Amino acid sequence: MFANPGSTEVPFLAALPDDIRFVLGLHETAVVGLASGLAIGTRRPALVLLHTTAGLGTAVSALATARVNRAPLVVVVGQQDRRHLAYEPFLAGKLSGLAGEYPVSVDQPALAQDVPAAIERAFHAAEAKRGPALVIVPMDDWEQPADEEREPAAAIGPVWRSVAAAPEAVDVLVAFLAEAKSPALVVGAGADDEETWAALVELAERLVAPVFQESFGGRAGFPQDHRLFCGVLPAERGRLRQRLGPYDTLLVVGAPAFRQAPYVPGRFTAPGTRIAVISNDAHEVHRSPAELGVVASPAVLCRELAGRVPKRDAEPPEPLRPPPPPEPPAAGEPLSASHVLAALAERLPRNAVVVEEAPVDRPDIHARLPAREPLGYLSAAHGGLGFAMPAAAGMRLALPSRPVVAVVGDGSAIYGVPVVWSAAHYGIGALFVVLSNERYAVMDRLVERHGGTGPWPAFAEVELATIAQGFGCEARRITTHDELISSLDEVVPTLEERDEPLVLDVLVAPTLDFAP
Repeated sequence: MFANPGSTEVPFLAALPDDIRFVLGLHETAVVGLASGLAIGTRRPALVLLHTTAGLGTAVSALATARVNRAPLVVVVGQQDRRHLAYEPFLAGKLSGLAGEYPVSVDQPALAQDVPAAIERAFHAAEAKRGPALVIVPMDDWEQPADEEREPAAAIGPVWRSVAAAPEAVDVLVAFLAEAKSPALVVGAGADDEETWAALVELAERLVAPVFQESFGGRAGFPQDHRLFCGVLPAERGRLRQRLGPYDTLLVVGAPAFRQAPYVPGRFTAPGTRIAVISNDAHEVHRSPAELGVVASPAVLCRELAGRVPKRDAEPPEPLRPPPPPEPPAAGEPLSASHVLAALAERLPRNAVVVEEAPVDRPDIHARLPAREPLGYLSAAHGGLGFAMPAAAGMRLALPSRPVVAVVGDGSAIYGVPVVWSAAHYGIGALFVVLSNERYAVMDRLVERHGGTGPWPAFAEVELATIAQGFGCEARRITTHDELISSLDEVVPTLEERDEPLVLDVLVAPTLDFAP
């Protein structure tokens, strides 16, 4: 259970069973991010406890990120004593709509005796819809006697869900791909698991089709070191049309068609381009401009397609090559983000998990740090800051045998840094690499596109290493290439077994080129 509790949760926590591990976060962003990382890493719902209006309100942006990142969470929200809620006492909250439409369900049990079943239903909702499910519980409910005489209004055992697609859907997709002269695959976060990767590799090789990653995808849907992987799609329509122009048929798997950022008029693709979407998220399918949509398990459906589509005889695309590492900076010159990323790329093992939240340097991260195994890449698909550092700690809890590295900008780290206390206290051995350019560089680049300058100042006074040390976490300020290489050579080989977090606060020059 991840929590930053308050008084409305005390009756529950005062008798917390020993078989529930309690993990304290010092801020709700840390609490929900930790739980999200654990849930994504284990592929099972994680348990969150939030404190009435203040806790839920502060957590809303993190809950929104959890929803878009497909993180299943059961979120118990404390409420004032129901016996005087009508008087709106101190700490009473108007909670049911506070998180907007981001929860997959919100339940306010009518009776104290309905609370256990409501939490069961929240578990099933979070698991089925891959997002946060809220249960609002008045504080006096925890002290009421259970009703053992009636059946709970919830399925108390496992709920099995059909994953197979209808045979006619498979037939239509086989014909759709067989008719293609120049097919391509687009993959997203919903394809990030071992089964789907294996099926997609077989399908892509059978079609000799290039594979692209959706823009702003929170996870990688295909091995990014495979010879058919051709990079991340642009997040702007003009460049997207150009990139996909050579292909007459697009099969989108585990993603909508298509996620974008800046508005640009015009179509996503050239006229006549055929699009089909496969996802286990019905909402993704419903909002995609596709002639075919199938709501089903991507792994099962792609495996069937790989066994049935005709094998194509075609030239493979040019393989994607990472950029060469930059030369070390000359004496007196600052480090760049590329120096840091290239040094990580040379040292991180194949099974490393990279959790990213450095918007201005995201293209270079994609180019230099490919996901080579499922869950090898994780990012905040919703775009709000503060996800990566807590999620990295939660991911390390979920996957204690895999190296976990968060690569974050200093602007992002300001939102997420309280989690380093939890990481230090609970022995979570994640590495946090902060690219400190001392400003919101991505905002500088974006405002330049509008022909102006922003009214915001730089914040060179902020030093993340000092802040992290104040939270009880080991941290180092890195200002030279030698310091960077020495620290990474020391730390990276220990990442699989270490149980102490480390923050490397690396001073870098602002990145001047940015294309989302």
